[in-house]
Amino acid sequence: MSAFASLVEGLADLLDPIFHASATAAAIVLFTAFVRLLVHPLSRASARGQRARAALQPQIAELRKKHGKNPEKLQKAVMELHAAEKVSPLSGCLPSLFQLPAFFLLYHLFSNSRIGDEANALLAHKLFAAPLGDRWADALGDGGVFGAQGLVYLGLFVIVAVVATFNYRRTKRMMAAGAARGGQDGSPQVPGLGAITKVMPLMSFFTLLTVAFVPLAAALYVVTSTTWSAVERAALYRDMPGAVPAAAVLG
Repeated sequence: MSAFASLVEGLADLLDPIFHASATAAAIVLFTAFVRLLVHPLSRASARGQRARAALQPQIAELRKKHGKNPEKLQKAVMELHAAEKVSPLSGCLPSLFQLPAFFLLYHLFSNSRIGDEANALLAHKLFAAPLGDRWADALGDGGVFGAQGLVYLGLFVIVAVVATFNYRRTKRMMAAGAARGGQDGSPQVPGLGAITKVMPLMSFFTLLTVAFVPLAAALYVVTSTTWSAVERAALYRDMPGAVPAAAVLG
């Protein structure tokens, strides 16, 4: 933890001449961008895997016709097909899973009052008027929604809402295109697929809850990573109108 704190402080020192009091917040954004750059090869591999899975849809449709009345046999046949074609159905989750350690490091760093034997001075660092160790509830208690701290959170909520709306519309179009294409092959509907199709586009809005309840430093990571994901997926999946990334709502 102390090594990670030193990394954040070092980045903040480098950015201090430009961002001054908000240098630590800028360091968190830069750190998040660095993590996303490291994970980007996995995101590209996930997109390639999605294309490979899309190419298998005609074969899966045939398996559904053949084993539609036996779900266990159908599942086994689909898994064998993925294995034979060396396509992992879970590859889309890897970029999100590899980001979790970075998020939890930030969360714990800005949730603890001490680093080793010393007080955690990072908690007092701010994004404009809002301390990075505080939460939205703290901002509401110090000036309310439109107070100096509350306005910082409102800005983050606006960014998250814009990104979530973009993801909502895009995911809905992609799932609708995929469902329409699936319905054309005469294959049976997967049980529960309709409910998932309705709920999945809304998952992006759950990020608002995360931003509201975690320390501001961790919220900055979430907002930056979610925005990066929206742009990255729009680029990687631009030629796949019917493909929904397996981690489309995880950021």
